[in-house]
Amino acid sequence: KRWIAWVPGGLAVSTIFATAGFAAVSGASVATAAVFARIAIPEMLKIGYDKKFAAGVVAAGGTLASLIPPSAILVIYAIIVEQDVGKLLLAGFLPGVFSALVYAALIIGMAMTIKGFGPPVKGFTWKQRFECLPAALPILFVVATIILFVYNPFGGDAWGTPTEGGAIGAFVVFLIALWRGMRWPQLKDALLETAKLSVMIFTIIWGVLIYVRFLGFADLPGAFSDWITGLEQSPMLTLVFILLAYAVLGMFMDAIGMLLLTLPVVYPAVMALNGGEFVSAADSAFGMSGPMCAIWFGILVVKMAEFCLITPPIGLNCFVVAGVRDDLTVQDVFKGVTPFFIADAITIALLVAFPMIVLWLPMQAVG
Repeated sequence: KRWIAWVPGGLAVSTIFATAGFAAVSGASVATAAVFARIAIPEMLKIGYDKKFAAGVVAAGGTLASLIPPSAILVIYAIIVEQDVGKLLLAGFLPGVFSALVYAALIIGMAMTIKGFGPPVKGFTWKQRFECLPAALPILFVVATIILFVYNPFGGDAWGTPTEGGAIGAFVVFLIALWRGMRWPQLKDALLETAKLSVMIFTIIWGVLIYVRFLGFADLPGAFSDWITGLEQSPMLTLVFILLAYAVLGMFMDAIGMLLLTLPVVYPAVMALNGGEFVSAADSAFGMSGPMCAIWFGILVVKMAEFCLITPPIGLNCFVVAGVRDDLTVQDVFKGVTPFFIADAITIALLVAFPMIVLWLPMQAVG
């Protein structure tokens, strides 16, 4: 707020960037939306923001956790398609930041063209701005710790796996929580919620592995791949239709369920469109090698899943924001989030047109 709120629509832009920063620690879209529905919406209402749009900002900002590491959905994608978790998480960073910038540009554009929309907040001195930085340092420290441990920017092999990096990050957060005054009741609740979430995720993974095995026996992925590659149209057009199908499917299914049910069939077909899992960039349809195509398609699919978190009728983030705020209905949140559909459509189109936005960091890691 103190650093960015002076621009048109600045408080909403600050909320978007704050949700992106929180996403780098939580990795959960729903948790991000719930936290900022309590923190950011009251602040925006105080200076005259429309409550529907304020709710839409929080719901859309919460979706950034789907891409920005450590993203839970990216981890699930990596497990389903058996790809490198570290490279996928790394690939999600730039598209996540890019999505936040597109959201911010949309808000600023609306504030500059609509009278009385998103008034800027001015009057903060440079001293006040620097005084607020120490409170943000713990989050930056956690993010830096995980990134440095997993990706080793000094060259050579990584210092550990993404799992070990996540464990170190969790331990650092635990120490910070103790320093901030966490006691046994809060720790017990956190441990119970962690156990419930872990059991749910592993149960889903077991189910998916059994589902994939039965699909393999039925040869459904192979048959679907043969049909897709036999279509008399360009592979890129086929990919666009697949993404549009995800947009429609996401209106009726939650993000994780959609990926679990479709990827065992759709992923082999997309890889076949590109020329196979081991094709070189020179011989491929999309201009990238098989492993890079798996990463690129993963980011596109997760971005579509992120988009589905705010689309009616079951946009989960919208329900969460409405549930936290008694003065909002689900319809209010869906109306407020509508402009962000345009921002997401632009982002997805640019990620398809310019794959290097996704692949540049993973290629540096492979390097």
